[in-house]
Amino acid sequence: MVEKNNKRLVIYYSLEGNTKLIAKVMAEEIGADLLQLNPKKEIKSKSFSKYFWGGSQVLMKKQPELMPFEVDPMDYDFIIIGTPVWAWTYAPPISTLLSKVDFSGKTVGLFSCNGGQNGKTFINMKKHLKNSHIVSHIEFIEPLTKDKKVAIERAQQWIREMVSKTKI
Repeated sequence: MVEKNNKRLVIYYSLEGNTKLIAKVMAEEIGADLLQLNPKKEIKSKSFSKYFWGGSQVLMKKQPELMPFEVDPMDYDFIIIGTPVWAWTYAPPISTLLSKVDFSGKTVGLFSCNGGQNGKTFINMKKHLKNSHIVSHIEFIEPLTKDKKVAIERAQQWIREMVSKTKI
């Protein structure tokens, strides 16, 4: 368990690595801990069928069971939550997180990674986080393949601005 003096956490789910890249960059930039969400049963497909299975999970409002967390999000004051965009919203493991953890009173930032269509990702996340203080949100379009250097620089700049705004 992490001690209370470590107040920054980046929580993310990543299937293909885009969200993981941005999460790691942000955590490193501000000295935050990382919490990767790992479903007990992950989508295995790397072909086009992953879109079918992922999208159908979203539409059926699935909340996959997650592996136990390595840290307790309640020990943190400043939390960044990152998700890939599936069917124009956040991925099912993030749905599980938002239903299991009460982020009331926490300072939160949101980011997404997508292939060009963010949809209602942030609107839907904010509905679940209505009792949190959401400072900002940002989206990244395929950071692993579309100008990775620029995506990394944007992530670093955004997270520094978030820390500056929140003073946490």
